[in-house]
Amino acid sequence: MRSILTMAAVAVLASAGSAAAQTKWNMPTAYPDSNYHTQNIRWFAEEVKKETGGKLEIIVHSGASLFKMPEIKRAVQTGQVPIGEILLSAYGNEDPILEADGLPFLAAGYDAAWKLYQAQRPILQAHLKKQGITMLYSVAWPGQGVYSKNPINALSDFKGVKFRAYNAVTARLAELIGAQPATVQQAEVPQAFSAGVISAMITSGATGVDVKAWEFSKFFYETEAMHPRNGVLINDRAFRRLPEDQQRVLLNVAELAEKRGWALMQKVSDDTKVTLAKNGMTVAPPPAPLQAEYQKVGAALVAEWQKKAGAEGETLIQNYRK
Repeated sequence: MRSILTMAAVAVLASAGSAAAQTKWNMPTAYPDSNYHTQNIRWFAEEVKKETGGKLEIIVHSGASLFKMPEIKRAVQTGQVPIGEILLSAYGNEDPILEADGLPFLAAGYDAAWKLYQAQRPILQAHLKKQGITMLYSVAWPGQGVYSKNPINALSDFKGVKFRAYNAVTARLAELIGAQPATVQQAEVPQAFSAGVISAMITSGATGVDVKAWEFSKFFYETEAMHPRNGVLINDRAFRRLPEDQQRVLLNVAELAEKRGWALMQKVSDDTKVTLAKNGMTVAPPPAPLQAEYQKVGAALVAEWQKKAGAEGETLIQNYRK
């Protein structure tokens, strides 16, 4: 009897020790499970769990179900959650360095977007470190294009149009093209179009598919204006609490997730345009004269941003253009 009791006690203690060794992290993200960013994050979480033998489990809360996107950075910073994903440029009012990747017509196309990331990353990481957070990895959105209910052939066609803004830069873009900016989060886009809150927006083909843009919009103009990026942020204190082997796994898998995410972005960029067209939308580049007008607007936005970002902004742009 004593032997049985001893064995039972050992089993209970072993079970308690195993439970104590497991760490569970809640991870909020703003995007739906159908989105490639979220799919990549779920892959990241599964790989971390596998490589740590289940000792570190990341529970993904998609679709803004835990925190809305504008709340996620602070939630990570204050330790409400140890890890989360944000759209970096959505926090441009807090720090202009965070919105460099969202500047229209500065870095159009995959190669340019990657080069801009390399110029931005060290400065951005230094800023985040001061706030007790680190960006584990960052993945770009496909090139942004203009969605509209009506044809857009010149800047004058934007006059008075209610234009969706999702950060400070897109709000300023709307003003410079003569439109009226209205802040609308991704999840609210279909309702905003239906209610007449907006009738045009600039965003990626991926977002267009997520919100079924063909149900409320007829045109998608491939401007390739910019490739804003999402960043996966981690609370530094939470990271330091992990055993060193789990820290290494987290960093290694994050590096793989970044490469995987950029590859997914390229594929999604092509696939989503096909999907938009199949559902009856007109998918085409803007007329050449309008594209030239866009470039002038973009140059004005970059000049304004450099003044706001100061010496670091100047350095970032110089390093990118090298």
